[in-house]
This record gives sequence, C-alpha cells and structure tokens, in this order.
Amino acid sequence: MNTELARKLLAEALGTAMLLAAVVGSGIMAETLIKVPSDTAGSDALALLANTIPTGAMLVVIITIFGPISGAHFNPAVTVAFMLRGELAPKIALLYIVVQIVGGILGVWATHAMFVQEEIFQFSTKVRTGAPQWFAEVVATFGLLITIFGGLRYAASSIPVLVGLYITSAYWFTASTSFANPAVTIARTFSDSFAGIAPGDAPAFIVAQLIGALVALGAAVLLFSEKTES
Repeated sequence: MNTELARKLLAEALGTAMLLAAVVGSGIMAETLIKVPSDTAGSDALALLANTIPTGAMLVVIITIFGPISGAHFNPAVTVAFMLRGELAPKIALLYIVVQIVGGILGVWATHAMFVQEEIFQFSTKVRTGAPQWFAEVVATFGLLITIFGGLRYAASSIPVLVGLYITSAYWFTASTSFANPAVTIARTFSDSFAGIAPGDAPAFIVAQLIGALVALGAAVLLFSEKTES
C-alpha cells in the first residue's frame, strides 16, 4: 500500500471515529446531565437537541480538515455513490468502507471509555424500526447526497457547512433522526445509549440508506450535470 492511500484510509477511519464520538458522546452526556424523568417528551427533546448540535459541528470540522486528504466521505453510502460516478476505483471504495466501519466502532468504544458509567463493549437494545423510519432514512440519505452533489457543483468550498447544517436539520425533520450512513448505523449498534440502534434493526436502515443514495445519484445527473444546464 502506497503512502498516499494509507493517508486517505487513516483520514477516513479517524474522521468516522470522531463523528461517532460526537454522536454517541453527546447522547451519553445528555442522558447524564438531564435530571428530569427519562420517559418525558421534554427530556427526549432536550437530549436530541444536545445530540444534534455536536454532530453538525463535528461534521464541519472533520470535512474541513480531512476533505483535502480523502474527500471526507466517512460514509459507505457516499463512497458507493462516488464509485458509481466513476470517481473512485472499486478496490479503493472497498477499503474506504472497511476503514469507515472499523473507525466508527473504535470511535464508539473510545467514547464509552470516557464515561465512567459506561461499559466499553456493549450492544444496543434501542428499537428503531417500522416503515416510517425506513422511509425517513431514504429521505435523509437522499438529502445528504443531493447536498453533497449540489455543493460540489456550485459551492465546493461550502460543503463542510452545507453538510453540517443539513444533518443538523435532518435530525429534527426525519422520524429516524437521520442516521443516513451505514457505518454510523453499524457503529451505533455497539452503544446501548441514547444514540444506539438495536442490531436487528440496523439492516433495514442500511438498505434504506443505500436506496436513498442511489435515488440521489440519479437525481444529481438530472439536476447538476453541465449538459442539463446548457
């Protein structure tokens, strides 16, 4: 493996780990600090807000610093889309996906190690299932990919902010709270916290995310190609 590829893979792994630290860590911190009963709608809303802001902020940071190295995918759905666009070789795409998943899981474990009440190795028991949530993941991932493709076409320097703002918004307008990322989904099965998802519920989320990415890929051709604008 050449040095440049190793740098790209390290950037993808580290960026995905940092993203999961923000997602899971902010959820644990919210549960720790919120003192009202955990089954009230108010506490859930406050925890979701506490979960949302760090996630959006972290995306701006990691896309800005790692984008020039690897393209800052941190998401197998994004990687697959770029492979299908002919912008990433299949072998490289596979390596990206592997390190994204591994990095995400390591990020979850590192996050657990920061909180005394958390066991490092655990599995989620949080149920997230049903047609509305699956459709929400299609919508969330479609929106994410359209944001990326549109940003590349018209405002490439703004992509970190665009993606951060989109995910911040999608946390609140989707029933699933916008996972929109197979690596994130897999990693969150390893955390029985506010941000977790039961392992048995993850496959349907991942299928929905890939469907959303493929639909976005087709829509981007119609919307953002130079030929359609001439």
